[in-house]
Amino acid sequence: MRTRLASSVSELASRARARRDILALLPAAGRGLASAALGANLLSGLAPVGFIVSTSILLGRLPGAVEGGWGSSDGRAVVRAIAAAGVFLAVQQALSPFLGVLGTRVARRVDLVVRDRLAAAANATPGVAPLEDEGLLRYLSEAGGELEYNPNTPGRAVAGAIALVNRYVPVYAAAILIAVSFSVIGAAGLLGGALLIRHGTRRALVEESKQWSASMPIWRESWYFRTLALEPGAAKELRVFGLPGWVKARTRAAAERARAPHWALRRRLYATVMARYVVLGALAAAAVLAVLGHEAASGSVSLARTALVLQAAVIVIRVGMHFIDCDGPMEFGMSANRALQSFERESADRFGRPAPVAGRDAPRVAEAIRFEGVSFAYPGSERLVLDGLDLDVPAGRSLAIVGLNGAGKTTLVKLLARLYEPGAGRITVDGADVRSFDLGSWRESVAAIFQDFVHYELPVRDNIGFGSVARVRDDAAILHAARRAGAAEVVDALPDGLATPLSSRYSGGVDLSGGQWQRVALARAVFALDGGASVLVLDEPTANLDVRAELELFDRFLELTQGVTTILVSHRFSTVRRADRIVVLDDGHVTEKGTHDELVAAGGRYAELFLLQAARFTAGVE
Repeated sequence: MRTRLASSVSELASRARARRDILALLPAAGRGLASAALGANLLSGLAPVGFIVSTSILLGRLPGAVEGGWGSSDGRAVVRAIAAAGVFLAVQQALSPFLGVLGTRVARRVDLVVRDRLAAAANATPGVAPLEDEGLLRYLSEAGGELEYNPNTPGRAVAGAIALVNRYVPVYAAAILIAVSFSVIGAAGLLGGALLIRHGTRRALVEESKQWSASMPIWRESWYFRTLALEPGAAKELRVFGLPGWVKARTRAAAERARAPHWALRRRLYATVMARYVVLGALAAAAVLAVLGHEAASGSVSLARTALVLQAAVIVIRVGMHFIDCDGPMEFGMSANRALQSFERESADRFGRPAPVAGRDAPRVAEAIRFEGVSFAYPGSERLVLDGLDLDVPAGRSLAIVGLNGAGKTTLVKLLARLYEPGAGRITVDGADVRSFDLGSWRESVAAIFQDFVHYELPVRDNIGFGSVARVRDDAAILHAARRAGAAEVVDALPDGLATPLSSRYSGGVDLSGGQWQRVALARAVFALDGGASVLVLDEPTANLDVRAELELFDRFLELTQGVTTILVSHRFSTVRRADRIVVLDDGHVTEKGTHDELVAAGGRYAELFLLQAARFTAGVE
């Protein structure tokens, strides 16, 4: 019993905090809009109370007006009551369309801020660990999914909380009228019964919200298949392999699996939990109205007061209803907001150790970059991807890092770019730990193009210019980088040159081939070097090209980057032979190092894999 009570208190406290956090988002709507929305809802909530008071006076004075005529005091009172009722009704009707508009504007403004917070939280940590952590991705996916696929967002929750003003204000005002004009006990009975029904409604929504969160992984599966059916990139395969029907069936099956427990929960809630609250609330309301009827029939309560209490009772009882524009948005919007807060909090607690703000600017590499006893395992895993790695990267020279998939090549690059920090050991530049440098300054000195480089659906100007964002509008410098990277032909063939969007989704946009995209990405790296970067990293950006095309591009880059500290990462041993130095990475260690000729002559793993891969071509088969 004590455990259950403690659990209930804890849940109530948690829900109170969730509501507080939703209300804390209100300032994001802007002071003027928030004030207008609150004022309109307050006025709209008071108007029905004014109307029932006016109509009650009208009914109470009407017999006297009929007897004494319109010139009598009762007649004049009836005229004033009619006028007042008309004003209150007009106010209520006039405000009705504005409430929806104001609520929508509030929701949109708040959701813009929430989306910005979500993006900021995803990019707040120095490294990328929160975006590769399974537990945190669950929160990120839930918050993002609610914003993307569910109309009940945190912004709608804020709008719903404002809308509750015009639901609760008339209820409590009507209860006060009943207490003053009829009975305090009667008012308490009506209000208590209505709130009991309201409690049942809210409890059902709480359970539904919990079920929605629990079903989120299945909903994500459904959203994935739905998105797959709409993505141009998947359109070809879906048609060639005859998959549209299969995707549609998987989308529906996942949605039904997600909904099934939801439907079962609803049946249980509405058949048992809510039914009990409705019966108890209805009995309380019926008892009060029965007493009112008896008092009115005996003449103890006047016609005006009877009319007032009856109308006020209707308003009070209505609070037990489900408010479709308030309740659902608040429950599910609070769920999305909690997911966002959990992601912000946990990513900051686990991965939010920022680099020293007062770190010095990163120097150009004069001697070497060194990995000294570097070990690393990804968060949540005990397997060491790098284990005591020692590696020298001489300044102004080209180093090729080769190895089979999973050897730790990309992890090494991530550590160099400080997307992660080593678990043990350190990375130094001319003897100084890179962690002593300002993080932004160090990253500005590293130009990296990854295998999965981003295809920005933006003009080619931006796709190249992002290599040195401070010079993104320097068209002459961008064209110069494009020529050096061999991308000039790509740019010249575009209908609007540098202004051409690289996506057919946009008017005048163009889709590039894989090889064209890779030349644009390499031009981005050249533009970064022109902008001051002193370390170039190419992490298999040409992996989708054939060996000859990759060799041609690597050779071109080695010529372009003479004197630049360059790291080439590849799993193809035959394409990096012109690098000044080659190291073989295997199971997190450097197992071989030397020039191409030295490594072939040594007859080790490099020679074995080089000859194995080269045999495909000496046999005339690619």
